[in-house]
Amino acid sequence: MTAVFADNPPLQVPEEAAPAGRLRLVLGRMLAARGVLVGCAIVLLLFLLAFGGPYLTPWNYATPDYLAIRQPPSGQHWFGTNGLGQDVFAQTVRGLQKSLIIGLLVALCSTGLASLVGACAGYFGGWTDRALTFVVDLMLVFPSFLIITIVSPKLRGAGWIAFVALLAAFNWMITARVVRSMTRSLGEREFVRAAQFMGVKPLRIILRHILPNVASFLITDATIAVGGAVMSETALSYFGFGVRAPDVSLGTLLAAGTDQAPVYPWLFYFAAGLLVLFVLAINLIGDGLRDALDPTSEGAREPRKSRRTPRSSK
Repeated sequence: MTAVFADNPPLQVPEEAAPAGRLRLVLGRMLAARGVLVGCAIVLLLFLLAFGGPYLTPWNYATPDYLAIRQPPSGQHWFGTNGLGQDVFAQTVRGLQKSLIIGLLVALCSTGLASLVGACAGYFGGWTDRALTFVVDLMLVFPSFLIITIVSPKLRGAGWIAFVALLAAFNWMITARVVRSMTRSLGEREFVRAAQFMGVKPLRIILRHILPNVASFLITDATIAVGGAVMSETALSYFGFGVRAPDVSLGTLLAAGTDQAPVYPWLFYFAAGLLVLFVLAINLIGDGLRDALDPTSEGAREPRKSRRTPRSSK
């Protein structure tokens, strides 16, 4: 005897929403953090000022105005002039532009070198790991500031590109050690083992499987390294071992205006204010990226939505 259930429609199970992609989730966490938005806005404005500021003023950073020597800020010279009659606004935006370029290049070069060395040491192990770890430990022992101050005067003819290489050469070791540890743990994962059994070359495994899985750490580290590189460039240029005349950077402007700051404050405080503002903005972005990319961090936790179970109707 067959029973017909024509009058009873089939049960409809409510569909669960598809999980959001990782990129969409990370962007949502970043947009929810006010610090990241403020930091990104400040950095964007500083880049616009650095690269668009020279087109806003008729004065060149190296052209003096002999009729305005150490003049305070005015409608003609927005940030005033220095002892040679040079426009401080033009010099400040030029110095900010050079410091930002150096900071970005140093961060990219040091992070790229650290990721490659750390991943190779952690993946290959054995003598490769020992040799690369020895180099990293040896570089950590060297006094980087002292070596740069000794080598930098001998590279004056090479320009500021050689200065970028010097800063990047002493800025990658700690990141390399962290990447090495992360690579050693990733080397035991199933997808890496499967790629090895399929005969994939080690370099391809490192580039296609290892480094993408440590990308969140590398992005955060590179972001924070930009601020550190700008501070290092400023400190070295302040003592005369970085960018040299006739070119300018924030460090050279601070060095030139330190002694005159009590009497002519515009020679010092504009460059110092932009430097502090940039470093604070980078730190805000770095903290937000760390919280957004790390699912275990406290800032990345999303409030749980309360689900009400429907009451059964009697």
